[in-house]
Order: sequence, then structure tokens, then C-alpha cells
Amino acid sequence: MRTLLNVIWLVLSGFWLFLGYVAAGVVLCILIITIPWGIASFRIGVYALWPFGRTVVAKPSSGAFSFLGNVIWVILAGWWLALAHIVSGIALCVTIIGIPLGIADFKMVPVSLAPLGKEIVPAGGEFDRAISRRASA
Repeated sequence: MRTLLNVIWLVLSGFWLFLGYVAAGVVLCILIITIPWGIASFRIGVYALWPFGRTVVAKPSSGAFSFLGNVIWVILAGWWLALAHIVSGIALCVTIIGIPLGIADFKMVPVSLAPLGKEIVPAGGEFDRAISRRASA
């Protein structure tokens, strides 16, 4: 089911969102000082290309510098990318088949606004079991 959703996602909005993230990443890498934000843009762009089966979690080691970096990110590129997710999410929700894809698009808005201090991991499997063991301990 994940593969089917990913293929539909790729055709309807994933490729265009990926191009937006790549464009932002290239611009940020050209500016030299903003290379860490460019790398984050490429990382989230790959996630936007094929999102089903993966999830975004907070890194426990991130701190104040991630917060400050995210503030700069929102000013430079984050709000444009978040707006792209909102517009494509609304467009996807017009059809019944697109509603799950639109909801997934809306779930990507927070990571498009604050990518630093986040990590993309496979959904399910060993990672979820490790998190539940850590929470119960």
C-alpha cells in the first residue's frame, strides 16, 4: 500500500515539491554561509519525493542552535515551502482519492518550517519498538 501511495504522490505532487526543495537547496548552497540549510533542504526534498513509509522525529541532541537555525530557515526558504505544501494539500483534497495524500502534505508543513533538529527514519519496525521501550523505561 505504501508503494502505491508513494507512486500516486510522486505523480501528483511529490516531484514538484522535490523540485522546490532542490531549488531552495541550490540557492542556499550558493550563498556559502547557508550550506547547512541547503543540505537540510536536500534531505527534506528527498523525503518529500517519497514520504510514505518514513517519518520525521526530533533529534534529542538538538538544542538552541537548531532553534536559531530554524528561525533563519523560515526567513530564507521555509515559508515558501510550507506555502507550497498547503497549496498542494488543498489541491489534493479536492478528490476523494487525494484526501490521504493531502493530509500527508499537511503533515509535512511543520518539517518544512523547521527542518533542523529533525531526523527522517523508517516508519514502523525496530525504530518504533526502540522508542516504545525507551518511553516505558
